[in-house]
Amino acid sequence: MIVPDWIWFAFIFAFGCCVGSFLNVVIYRLPLDMSLVRPGSRCPACSRHIRFYDNIPLISWLLLKRKCRYCKAPISMRYFVIELLTGAVFTLLFFIYFHTDLRGGIGSFLNGGWLIYLASIVLAGGFIAASAIDLQLWVIPINICWLVAAVGIIVSAAGGYVMEPALIRAYSLFPTATAATGLPALGAGIGLAISCTLLAGGVIKRSYDSQTDDQQPAPGGQVQIDHRCEMLKEVVFLLPIVVCAAGAYLLGRFLAVSSPSLYNGWANFSARPVISGLLGSVCGFFVGGGVVWATRILGTLGFGKEAMGLGDVHLMAAAGAVIGPVPAIAAFFIAPFFGLVWGAYSMFFKKSRQIPYGPFLSLAVFMVIILHDRILNYWDFMLCR
Repeated sequence: MIVPDWIWFAFIFAFGCCVGSFLNVVIYRLPLDMSLVRPGSRCPACSRHIRFYDNIPLISWLLLKRKCRYCKAPISMRYFVIELLTGAVFTLLFFIYFHTDLRGGIGSFLNGGWLIYLASIVLAGGFIAASAIDLQLWVIPINICWLVAAVGIIVSAAGGYVMEPALIRAYSLFPTATAATGLPALGAGIGLAISCTLLAGGVIKRSYDSQTDDQQPAPGGQVQIDHRCEMLKEVVFLLPIVVCAAGAYLLGRFLAVSSPSLYNGWANFSARPVISGLLGSVCGFFVGGGVVWATRILGTLGFGKEAMGLGDVHLMAAAGAVIGPVPAIAAFFIAPFFGLVWGAYSMFFKKSRQIPYGPFLSLAVFMVIILHDRILNYWDFMLCR
């Protein structure tokens, strides 16, 4: 029995709206360090329990006329917008993946396409929540980024069991690594473990830690922060990662010349779909986060003020784990154009309010997901020139 397309779209949209309803819980509770499960949905004003018929995505907000049934407190329009946006994004991705030729090689939903769609909607949902929180509080919860990154790594490693590995490589459906790129990714992972161990042991200091003595009170009573000094702490944290990645790369070059049999053994091992996918996603994680972190450090050292936030670093690292290193770099360079559009809008309509950079990065990542094949084709064209 063939299910009509409109039923698929209706189901995906409804599912997306339900996920959006949960994202509203995440947006409200996560910054307050509250449980996402208990207590159940309650009105923030009167704390009355919200019944299931008052918690239907989109519909309840409209029927209640944007007010709590009990205390008549206004219900923020954010709830409706997040539910509608999530449903629309999930539906659009489903349409692009399975009803257009924008993304090649995915095939049908039930024939393995569901896995790449799953990774994409997890990324989209996580970035919608992160962007909403960033817009409100100028902070991106790292927990969301870690969840998206973990899903990206797991899905990339498992991709070869669901879809043809040759198809995955041909169309870059999931991040994959070669023998040459896998070794630096592995080395960077070892370096990250070393850095985190040193940080936990107090051997190296955490930047912008309010408990340190590097932040001295200014004459007016405000804390005066030496941003360049804080960046040097982050450089120290990154050193083991950079050294281990560079060392692994040089080791691979050395083995390729001096011990071809040993290097071929590594090449055969890294070519296994699960290893290739795992290391490819890890590579995307470090490249996506690294390009933002490098900009943050260089910008802060150059201007003496904090340039970009660590939340942006984690956000792009998570994106890289899902979409791979090259698309993550493309998204990083596309994001400023969204910032320019907002800047022009603000100047034209005399809107002076600045917004954080996370939403621009999220928009750029979403655009790269849609234009994935064209971006990679252009990248290959530039490399072959």
